[in-house]
Amino acid sequence: MADNTNKQTHITLADGTVIPQVGFGTYKLQGQQCYDAVRHAIATGYRHIDTAAVYANEQEVGRAIADAIAAGEITRKDLFVTTKVWNDCHGKQATEKAFHASMQRLGLDYLDCYLVHWPCQGNGLYTETWQTLVNLLGFGTVQTIGVCNFYPAVLDEIIAATDVTPVMNQIELHPGFSQATLRDYHQAHGIVTESWSPLGRGEMIEHPVVAAVAEDTGKTPAQVIIRWHMQLGCVVIPKSATPARIEENFDVFDFELTDGQMARLTALDGDDSAQKRRGPDPATFGVNQ
Repeated sequence: MADNTNKQTHITLADGTVIPQVGFGTYKLQGQQCYDAVRHAIATGYRHIDTAAVYANEQEVGRAIADAIAAGEITRKDLFVTTKVWNDCHGKQATEKAFHASMQRLGLDYLDCYLVHWPCQGNGLYTETWQTLVNLLGFGTVQTIGVCNFYPAVLDEIIAATDVTPVMNQIELHPGFSQATLRDYHQAHGIVTESWSPLGRGEMIEHPVVAAVAEDTGKTPAQVIIRWHMQLGCVVIPKSATPARIEENFDVFDFELTDGQMARLTALDGDDSAQKRRGPDPATFGVNQ
């Protein structure tokens, strides 16, 4: 196993919070598999763990963290832990309740980052939900707050209504769907882009352009794609349940892509053979989905 613990790069959010740039995603990881994967990720060197209420694995994530701390592998301050409020818990009272339930399942005294998982524009509660997260900051149990899957129209609304800009927006982003317009918006507003589904649900690692860049660099396609996210300035959260792939996805700190290689990968946005959006459209994804 490569020792990349001290090679991890970090990004400073607008409020001064420092976040490890490469995190470990836990979407679809359940039960013992989730516990084992998080333990292995921590042992590999990951210090940023991403979960969500809807993943139904917060308890396993929390148990893995607690056991790693008890074993002396890490301390709590070494970790950056993120979870998210789900769509059916929008609104002040429901969001507050959801936050405390997540904290109980995780078994944590404080949370590093809490995110609104989707805007759910149709239910009309995303601004109230965002304001609730703003209020939670004052209680000392969450370090920083942001959103997921928000787009400029709803970002404009919550910023205007609360005078608080999310420090981060976690969005679907991968080669073939680089979200250039939204990333430009983020940069103009001091919002860090965080990439979910960074490998395009695994399908982009098979694209010929990705394979060619991998061959040129002597790295795997997955490592090339993760490095592409990093050099775009994004936080990236690959996930896997396979120990070797967990290690592979973290072994990305000893090389850089050239400007030409970055351009080739970003240009896949215009390639009809490349994968476009795979997840739901944030403008229409709703509370009952």
